Amino acid sequence: MSAIAEIQISAIKEARQRISGIAYRTPLLPDRDRADLVLKLENLQPIGSFKLRGAANAMMSAPRQSLAGGVVTASAGNMAQGVAWCARSLGVPCRVVVPEGAPANKIAAIQRLGGEVITAPFDAWWQAMLDHGYPGVDGVFIHPFADASVMAGNGTIGLEILEDDPDVDAVIVPWGGGGLACGIASAVRAINPSIKVFAVEVEFAAPLAAAFARGAAGDIEPVRSFVDGIGGRSVAPEMWQLARELLAGVLVVTAADVAAAIKGLAERNRVVAEGAGGAGVAAALKGIPGVRRAAAIVSGGNIDPEKLAVILRGGVP
Repeated sequence: MSAIAEIQISAIKEARQRISGIAYRTPLLPDRDRADLVLKLENLQPIGSFKLRGAANAMMSAPRQSLAGGVVTASAGNMAQGVAWCARSLGVPCRVVVPEGAPANKIAAIQRLGGEVITAPFDAWWQAMLDHGYPGVDGVFIHPFADASVMAGNGTIGLEILEDDPDVDAVIVPWGGGGLACGIASAVRAINPSIKVFAVEVEFAAPLAAAFARGAAGDIEPVRSFVDGIGGRSVAPEMWQLARELLAGVLVVTAADVAAAIKGLAERNRVVAEGAGGAGVAAALKGIPGVRRAAAIVSGGNIDPEKLAVILRGGVP
């Protein structure tokens, strides 16, 4: 696949109009303990994740007749829920390729929304994202991150942050495939290029940090953790150039850092975050040199209750 061009601000503004009434404008609230941190609460979306924005924009901008045969996505859970939510509203079939070991609560949510779940080995699931499709499964493929329409939908978060708090000088975004980070960064750079956008990954599952270190995208062997929404095997080739152009850098946190951030969000802010949703907060709490006021994206709240219970007791799932 060729590189994807930076998303134009006009496309992001059009996406905002297109998804109005489907995705919420979520609140940007101050952290109760940190005057230098604000929280963008995408966990409050109808599906509990920002993914509804990109899924809605991609599907609502597609010709309706092209969706008649159904839609397909590859997702560990949140994008699947976004696609299934929109497919249900449009009355079209939805099929989701999920990796073996995907969280049970996310699988159940996909099925509640009417999605058909197809389980695949992790490598085959990852290959579906690289190939933009899965063998033997028909339908329009809605890519979870490497799609201009999906990124434009995600970019609406950047518009909202800068409208609600123009004093932020950094935005901290979890990196899964890059569609959230690059979509937000496209919006932020168009409005105020002095604001830095940082991606966040978890130690031992950080392909973007490895790519920045070596100057080229490549494969790693990720160590799986409870932070299931981020931490892939590689940076998709079509996303690498975009990430290099748009991002100020990559911040790496540990699973323990993320667990501590999730615990703090729940106890002090009354916010429930999943692993990826706590990663940006974890990075902010560690401190970022030169950043005066940061916005952390709480990207989702679909955490397994048993894992949350472990975290609230002070453990790391």
